[in-house]
Amino acid sequence: MNENELTIRNLNAYYGGFQAISNVNMNIPAKEVTAFIGPSGCGKSTFLRTLNRMHEEIEGARVEGSIELEGQDLYAHALNPAAVRRHIGMVFQHPNPFPSMSIRDNVLSGLRFNSISCKGEAGDDIVEWALRSANLWDEVKDRLNKPGVGLSGGQQQRLCIARAIALKPEVLLMDEPCSALDPISTRAIEDLILELKQSYTIVIVTHNMQQAARISQKTAFFNLTAVGEPGHLVEMGDTEAMFSHPNMPQTKSYISGQFG
Repeated sequence: MNENELTIRNLNAYYGGFQAISNVNMNIPAKEVTAFIGPSGCGKSTFLRTLNRMHEEIEGARVEGSIELEGQDLYAHALNPAAVRRHIGMVFQHPNPFPSMSIRDNVLSGLRFNSISCKGEAGDDIVEWALRSANLWDEVKDRLNKPGVGLSGGQQQRLCIARAIALKPEVLLMDEPCSALDPISTRAIEDLILELKQSYTIVIVTHNMQQAARISQKTAFFNLTAVGEPGHLVEMGDTEAMFSHPNMPQTKSYISGQFG
């Protein structure tokens, strides 16, 4: 198994008695961008949250099957979910910097939550490294003690990315990270994703077909048979091939805009 590769086998996800995801099997390659596409309600975001055990934070939610990172079963009983999230970070649909924290404290918040020392110069170095990695340093270096919520929407999302990578995870999950942003901010995030894939395995949920085509190397198409039925993986492959000649007719129909 390659370093930073995720292997998913027979994955089923539930909300109480409702099955949201059915029998997903896939390998997510290391240090590439994998895009999840599909119509609303097909379970893309649910599946994304299973990858770092965020799904089980919802009361009554559970997962069956296995997810492995570098051979380690992420759902092993002895493994603390918080430890999983140190290795698999997440960026959400809407920028969510902590409103009571400065830019600097937002970047360091994950380390402090995990009781990782980040005082003094060590903390300063981490903040600068994370903000530079998120292409935000030059824009905020003179106001690190100002509230993070004072930034523009695109800057806030890059701050959230800096917060996620400050923990130096192996994998970065992104749930529609550009859906609330203007085109210029979207381009900045996309450029950043292409840079970050040199160091991280990135998985992104997107409803934007053009975005998936621009930034991903692999694409996975999810669908559901009918409303109320669980979502399932229809097919997964190289993005260029998926968009030019998909194997499954329903994938072709979705990509061509016939539904969704």
